[in-house]
Amino acid sequence: MDVPRVPQVQPSPTPPVLAITAHTATTALGRGRDAQASALRGRRGGLRRNDFGDGVAGDQRLDTWIGRVDGLEDVVLPATLARWDCRNNRLAWLALQHDAMAERVDALRAHRGAKRVALVLGTSTSSIGATEEAYARLVDGDRRFPPGLDEPIVHTPHSLGHFVQQLTGLRGPCITVATACSSSAKVFAQAARLINAGIVDAALVGGVDTLCGSVLFGFNSLGLVSAAPCRPFDAARDGLSLGEAGGYAIIERAEPGQPGLRLCGYGESSDAHHMSTPHPEGLGARLAMQAALARAGIEAGDVGYLNLHGTATPANDAVEARAVAALFPDTLHAGSTKGWTGHTLGAAGIVESVFALIALEEGLLPGTLNSDARDPACGAQIHFDNARSGSLRYAMNNSFGFGGNNCSLVFGTA
Repeated sequence: MDVPRVPQVQPSPTPPVLAITAHTATTALGRGRDAQASALRGRRGGLRRNDFGDGVAGDQRLDTWIGRVDGLEDVVLPATLARWDCRNNRLAWLALQHDAMAERVDALRAHRGAKRVALVLGTSTSSIGATEEAYARLVDGDRRFPPGLDEPIVHTPHSLGHFVQQLTGLRGPCITVATACSSSAKVFAQAARLINAGIVDAALVGGVDTLCGSVLFGFNSLGLVSAAPCRPFDAARDGLSLGEAGGYAIIERAEPGQPGLRLCGYGESSDAHHMSTPHPEGLGARLAMQAALARAGIEAGDVGYLNLHGTATPANDAVEARAVAALFPDTLHAGSTKGWTGHTLGAAGIVESVFALIALEEGLLPGTLNSDARDPACGAQIHFDNARSGSLRYAMNNSFGFGGNNCSLVFGTA
């Protein structure tokens, strides 16, 4: 019997320069890049008292603050995509409608060819909110999901990737990354490897996660949710505020002399110290940051802005602060933006990468919202004050997930 030959793809001897040619985010701060930049500049947070859902079995809502995207309940997907309808896919669709991202994807597909563009998306819970609703509304003697929630593809971790593939018409590799809170940071690394190997010429990367009962009550069961707006790196912090968000970026092989933003380096680690507790000495965090710097070919002192993972949980912030203080000089401007958006879980990587790209474009260096009493673990690198302005060549983003799934990214300008 003849066995089909698999074409052998030879990786590039010299990795191509990777350009970021478009980026967007939709969060509790608003829709699109300008809404994010305006809120960061004006220190206008997007957290509100929890008004999501009805709790469990009609019980009172969880007493916390959330970063909720307004208007998702009113979004109507195009008729051809109605079978994928759920909160998560609505946000995926909505986020693509801003900063001309849908038009940029169309142009990319036409220029590169649909099969030469990868789709790499991160999520931690995908459309599990729809699955919760489906079980709550079982019909026919509790044997069937109700109409509108009976599409199997909606109830899988790959729901997001499959939906955006249908939405965009991209036909290259389609990958859904689910590594907890580092998911949509790791998409940049995956896309870079696909391009470097010659498998594709470009990638649409991003991530989406939305609020649901499993997220709110699951994190609360771990004792990680605060009843007040989160206070990253504050000495009195007592937990996180959960949020939802979606965002995208386009990565392409840069043309010779092409100006603009660059993906300069990425670093990944998996210390596997504990299911939900970070390594006490920040081993995985430090390895990820060092690998990103090494791949970018720069020193720690070259980084002008670092968007910290900074969830406002007691253990995570202390560990990250120590790792940053050990690696970076005091001249670094670092801060956590989760006081603005909440912790958007699998979407945090893409959202906070967009914030790092805004820092490069505008010289906008956010501080840390809601916090004022510094944890003694914080070095001079971590700023609580108002946003600063400054010219910088490199910006960095940290995303650290459960199970020790860590990713750091370095962005720069040509």
